[in-house]
Amino acid sequence: MRYKSSVKIRLYLNDKVALGPGKADLLDAIVQHGSISAAGRAMGMSYKRAWDLVNTMNECFTQPVVITAKGGSHGGGAEVTELGKLILTQYRQAQYDAERAVEQQLHSLSEQLKASFSESKN
Repeated sequence: MRYKSSVKIRLYLNDKVALGPGKADLLDAIVQHGSISAAGRAMGMSYKRAWDLVNTMNECFTQPVVITAKGGSHGGGAEVTELGKLILTQYRQAQYDAERAVEQQLHSLSEQLKASFSESKN
């Protein structure tokens, strides 16, 4: 039997998700690609969706987590700020700690799973 489990952490400010798995991945992609649009493309999301996620993060934190430079002859770009890098590091550590904290419980729970599973069509 093979099983998989995951713990998803989301940090809310009022009704908005300030940081969660997708936004953390987007920050990583911005670091890697140097632009919001390239990061979005790499993640298979639209330019608008990537910008909306960045805007939400920037609105939720005390300082911007991503700053942008306007386009021009050399194009624009984006940079994850020091605060953005800090919250990304803290988020990834919290995710790791949470997964380790429930690892044994989830393993025990998984022992109650069927040996195999197949969906039947009605």
